[in-house]
Amino acid sequence: MIQRIYSTLPTFKCLDFRPGLNILIAQKEQGATSKQTRNRAGKTSLIEIVHFLTGADAGKDSPFRTEALVNESFGMEFDLGGERVSVERSGSAKSKLQVSGSGFAGDICRITIKEWVEALGESVFGLNAGQDAAGRAPTFRSLFAYFVRRQISGAFTTPEKQATMQQVGDYQVALMFLLGLDWKIASDWQQVRDREKTLAELKKAAGAGAFGSVIGKASDLRTQLTVAEARLGKLKSQMGSFRVLPQYRELETEADEITRDLNKLANDNTIDIAMIRDLEIALHVEAPPSLADLESTYAEAGIVLPGTAVRRYDEVRSFHESVIRNRRDYLSGELSSAKQRLESREQQKAKLDQRRSEIMVILRSHGALEQFSWLQGEVGRAEADAESLRQRFEAAEQLEGAQNELEIERNRLTLRLRRDFSEEGQRLADAILAFEETSGRLYESAGSMQVDTTPNGPVFGIQMQGSRSKGIKNMQIFCFDMMLMRLCAKRAIGPGFLIHDSHLFDGVDGRQIISALKAGAETAEELGFQYIVTLNEDDAFKETVEGFDVREHVLPVTLTDATEDGGLFGIRF
Repeated sequence: MIQRIYSTLPTFKCLDFRPGLNILIAQKEQGATSKQTRNRAGKTSLIEIVHFLTGADAGKDSPFRTEALVNESFGMEFDLGGERVSVERSGSAKSKLQVSGSGFAGDICRITIKEWVEALGESVFGLNAGQDAAGRAPTFRSLFAYFVRRQISGAFTTPEKQATMQQVGDYQVALMFLLGLDWKIASDWQQVRDREKTLAELKKAAGAGAFGSVIGKASDLRTQLTVAEARLGKLKSQMGSFRVLPQYRELETEADEITRDLNKLANDNTIDIAMIRDLEIALHVEAPPSLADLESTYAEAGIVLPGTAVRRYDEVRSFHESVIRNRRDYLSGELSSAKQRLESREQQKAKLDQRRSEIMVILRSHGALEQFSWLQGEVGRAEADAESLRQRFEAAEQLEGAQNELEIERNRLTLRLRRDFSEEGQRLADAILAFEETSGRLYESAGSMQVDTTPNGPVFGIQMQGSRSKGIKNMQIFCFDMMLMRLCAKRAIGPGFLIHDSHLFDGVDGRQIISALKAGAETAEELGFQYIVTLNEDDAFKETVEGFDVREHVLPVTLTDATEDGGLFGIRF
């Protein structure tokens, strides 16, 4: 229960609250037209002060950081854990609060926003600070916002959400907790949604762009991996049988030199073979002319040779015969030399060829050290390629198989949720009956609340006749909040107060407003909580209902925007 809200701002209108229903009225001054509003009277500012003092963020747009308020402290006295506690905070030191109470060192202490929110979460909802580590557990701020809905957050849109931007997982976890159900199921569901979102982004990235070349398709990678592993095996086998020969290069050079020598010998043989052929032809073809032929030639010419000339002819013939003989001796000698060189070269070729064969056998069975080093390098590169492909293949398989796993997980969570609903059937019945009971106080045809299991987690639906009407939608939220107060009271959790801004009653028929105030007052008295409402004067007194007088619950402080000092802060800024 909130006892008092105050400020160091001299013009601030301090508010003292009572148990049960408290109505803060914004008056409509006499003579004001329908076009004059009371939007700046400060009704919504009361909501913001309560959130400011319970650890809400105070961004640069916060009214408490404006020049007019930044140096002023705002405070609240309220019951926390059965004790009276005071908390004060200012926009100039927004990261810390000043708290006093027996539970806080018995005196005044300054604590951080994080410490204060953790303390509130433990005292108000029995939360364990460690539950918030994964970001999938109920938090004080996410739960408290259902009991003090903020117009600025869009809290008057649907009953199950306390803010327009509230994510599915956040309100599922919060409502499962407040209804006394297993909120961890909703938390797990949110993890599935997070994984699905990540998976969708990965698939999108894998399908195009640079990331696609990093992962690829599992089918393609399987083929590449098979080929890479086969090549790696072959290289490893070669390296395993490889024998390093230190003289490998020297033998390789010798083999090359032998090859060049053999080629030279072959060329020389070709020349000598041709020479032998020519010499043999010359020896066979060449023959000296006979002496009879010479004498016959002279006789035919009519030349009678004298005796001296005949003697000289004999000498010449003798010389000619010697020349012929010498010529044949020379040709025979050249032929013999050529044949000897040919035979010598053949013998030399046979030796060289034998040596080259021995060297080649050695070279084929061994390798050089640099070849071994190169082979080692190739094995290393092949191993790296195969490992990279293996990791990409595993990632691709996980990526392609993750969707199936998530579908299985969704089915498993659906079964868990159904089992929890079955085991906690009484809690669900209490919630459904509480909603229907409050709705029945407002309308002849009572609305109903459904809690159902879907493939996307628990769904909290409301059915009420004429639910398209803005006013009836707001009354759905009223009934939903009263249902939460009843269930929390039964479990002895919650802040002990419920605050409804005047925006909740926008568009609501006057009869339903007065019925809601009566229902709220009676429920608050029955369950022992405090119900604080801000209302415009004409809405509050538009209708009457038997057995309930609104004026008995109106706070002595009233607000108005007709004058400069008529609002909650007493100033305009």
